[in-house]
Amino acid sequence: MDGIRVTVNGQVRGGDGAGPHTRLLDWLRAEGLTGAKEGCAEGECGACAVLVARPDGAGRSRWTSVNACLPPAAAFDGQEVVTAEGLGSAGGAGAGERLHPVQREMAQRGGSQCGYCTPGFVCSMAAEYYRTERDASGASGAGARVQTGTAVTGEEHASDHECGPNGFDLHALSGNLCRCTGYRPIRDAAYALGSPEDADPLRRRQEQPAPPARPTRLSADGAEFVRPGSLEELLEHLERTPDAQLVAGATDAGVEVNLRHARPPLVLAVDRLAPLRTLEVGAERIEIGAALSLSEIERGLAGRVPLLDQLFPQFASRLIRNAATLGGNLGTGSPIGDSAPALLALDASVVLASARGEREVPVAEYFTGYRQTVKETGELLRAVRIPLPLAGRTAFYKIAKRRFDDISSVAVGVAVRLDGGTVTSARIGLGGVAATPIRARATEDALTGRPWTWETVAAAAAVMAGEGTPIDDLRASARYRSAMLGQALLKFWAQTPSAPDPEVPR
Repeated sequence: MDGIRVTVNGQVRGGDGAGPHTRLLDWLRAEGLTGAKEGCAEGECGACAVLVARPDGAGRSRWTSVNACLPPAAAFDGQEVVTAEGLGSAGGAGAGERLHPVQREMAQRGGSQCGYCTPGFVCSMAAEYYRTERDASGASGAGARVQTGTAVTGEEHASDHECGPNGFDLHALSGNLCRCTGYRPIRDAAYALGSPEDADPLRRRQEQPAPPARPTRLSADGAEFVRPGSLEELLEHLERTPDAQLVAGATDAGVEVNLRHARPPLVLAVDRLAPLRTLEVGAERIEIGAALSLSEIERGLAGRVPLLDQLFPQFASRLIRNAATLGGNLGTGSPIGDSAPALLALDASVVLASARGEREVPVAEYFTGYRQTVKETGELLRAVRIPLPLAGRTAFYKIAKRRFDDISSVAVGVAVRLDGGTVTSARIGLGGVAATPIRARATEDALTGRPWTWETVAAAAAVMAGEGTPIDDLRASARYRSAMLGQALLKFWAQTPSAPDPEVPR
């Protein structure tokens, strides 16, 4: 094809200005839309945020905020994007020179000073403004603390997840950084927003389906971007070119392009292939497609897996979760990927697909070495499966230098079953303490078959402090990592009453 075609702020733009590795941010700026800026080039600052129309159930779409500095522009061929420049004309404000409600509140409440980060904040705020589940009636109460999923017993515990009196989830801005204005006036602007008017074009746009993905092929400078039209076509490409770069949200691959100047000769977009976007809850298992974004998984599961509900708010930021996938997080083979410890605790497995067929591998057997997995030539990760029923007591602990939007120094997933006060099974996943994510098998053995008492847990915590082979690095010392392992188990016991296992949603 000659180039991509993307609907930006209601106008179809295209041509041959984008190559396989041209980022969406660079393409937009070349089109004269310079509101989105590059700050960190790795998805942490949000200065590049834009809105994208994404599927939201049958016949509907959802305005979703994403970082434009990471994904290739070719991944948006045939899609709809709104930038900060387009909000005033498209968001119920009428003429282009008038302000969108989000822009107006930011201006009136002093939420912008140097202005570098402001367009990104505005786009993230607009995504939350149009979120259909947001209750702007004030029922949640001023400064209400939202309970982010269940704690280890199913009992709700307060967290740092804050909502305003208008239902605005402040964590919608967790991926946006500001260093000149301060966050208080930005929060004030967010909490002053009402509901979109019925005539708001962007609100009405959500009542229509998102644009379907269309097959794309773009070549330039010895590289090629391909969006296959089917899983079979994708697997054929992988069979011929096993070192092709698979891209869904590009939250990891985009960093490699930006900071390490990676230029793979073939990029395969997998984010919109239906066989990789399953979300099925059956009697014996839950299947989650490898190309579903974490935000889609969170909404789709709706609390059915409490351990994942604890993981999601601690996984990077909302901007990243709107694009990142379980397939990508596991596919890198990283020892500090946050999803692996949780999935190990859930006794999950992965479905690997190739032109030769499919096979299922337990996550506990998936990692074979540092950034190495059991995937064979031509295979890709199609889905993650979680067996049912779930353990009644679960927790996810992440130790990092920042509370949110940071890489783990240590991550721990725990799932324990009790029967009459005795531990009948224990699954504990660890990240950041070995060359791969691992099961804490010695600790599991120290718990299983024993009474759920302080004495049992204290002895097991001492065992857990010796699990893995932690190292000293910039994030933490080996000694600190070991101490945090033991403390995580003690904290889990302190948060877990000795009452019978609670009912867990199926």
